[in-house]
Amino acid sequence: MTLYIDGDAFPNLLKPIVFRSIERLSLPTVVVSNKRIDIGKSKLIRYLIVEQGADEADHLIVEMVKPGDLVITADIPLADRVISKNAHAIDHRGELYSVDNIKQYLAMRNLMEKIRESGEMTKGPKAFASKDAHAFANQLHRFLTKHHG
Repeated sequence: MTLYIDGDAFPNLLKPIVFRSIERLSLPTVVVSNKRIDIGKSKLIRYLIVEQGADEADHLIVEMVKPGDLVITADIPLADRVISKNAHAIDHRGELYSVDNIKQYLAMRNLMEKIRESGEMTKGPKAFASKDAHAFANQLHRFLTKHHG
């Protein structure tokens, strides 16, 4: 299994959590972003920087991902594309996206986008907090125990 990280909006609070898992499990990791992101120095981590552009990182991740791989992303359309390739996706707050729930998340995201486009003001997501990092750490641990063991 390879771990892919959609690096552009990756919260700093998650970097040490992910880095420890990578090192502990010798997990090959690819961080894809359109600017330099540093999760840590490790021979297990490859950093790929793509051209500036809305979905350049997403396209590269989808191109590279294989069945059974894990992608960490808060991008729901990317998670949907990854799941359609029989890989897995976890968001920054610890939500494990799956075939069973991704379409629902996608529909909600698209609905909120339409509401915003109509000029309606909507609240964005709550600020990322340590309880989110804790939920993420727990989900990542459960996932890796089940799929990497």
